[in-house]
Amino acid sequence: MSKLPQENIFLDLSDYGRSPARFIAKSFKNTAVTPIHITLIFVVSGLIGIWCILNEQYWYAGFFLILKSILDAADGELARIKQTPSYTGRYLDSVSDIILNFLILWTVYHVTNGSLLYMFLAFFGMQLQGTLYNYYYVILRNKYDGDTTSRVFEIDTPIALKGEKQSHVNILFSCYKFCYGIFDQLIYALDKNAAKSKKLPNWFMTLVSIFGLGFQLLLISILLAFNLKEFIIPFFILFSIFIFIFIGIRKLINH
Repeated sequence: MSKLPQENIFLDLSDYGRSPARFIAKSFKNTAVTPIHITLIFVVSGLIGIWCILNEQYWYAGFFLILKSILDAADGELARIKQTPSYTGRYLDSVSDIILNFLILWTVYHVTNGSLLYMFLAFFGMQLQGTLYNYYYVILRNKYDGDTTSRVFEIDTPIALKGEKQSHVNILFSCYKFCYGIFDQLIYALDKNAAKSKKLPNWFMTLVSIFGLGFQLLLISILLAFNLKEFIIPFFILFSIFIFIFIGIRKLINH
């Protein structure tokens, strides 16, 4: 089930797990399994991947990180199939992602005896990259009546939807703001007028999708599988250069 009208669907390089995610979601359609259950399972998968890195089982690590990415898509698919959107699930998903991202990079730093400063720079860059992709993607979805649980500007605590508790939304929204607030503010400062864009072409969104978390985890998995773990942290530092390139292209498109 796409989040966009047919004419606005682009080749999302970070969304390679969508087909298996739909299969998983359909398998749980008529069960008591909820999207939040799937989110918790992807957290377990990510933690197993981290454990595999610590134990130098890099092929297995790659497998569980990619499985985490697939399950990350499956929770949203299940919410759409069951027609149970929730802010609780949306923020739990995002907070889980950023914690796992930090732990993955910290683990890579640990096994490579690298620089702690570079690890933090890589994490910061990785999050900024993902934030830029999400920023443009949410703008596109909002423009064409996509899902309503994702908002371009996460400022005020949203009102709980049917089936969820406001207290849960309040807590998770606070966690989300703490984790993502600085990245949202920086990306907005770099491209304030993006929400006014008349067009975000499909080809442009495909380019930006290399910043999606699924693609980031795929790159990490490939580097781990080929025992190139020392290149993971430097890669995400240098990859951040494309943030400014993509913002520049977006501005030229809508000049």
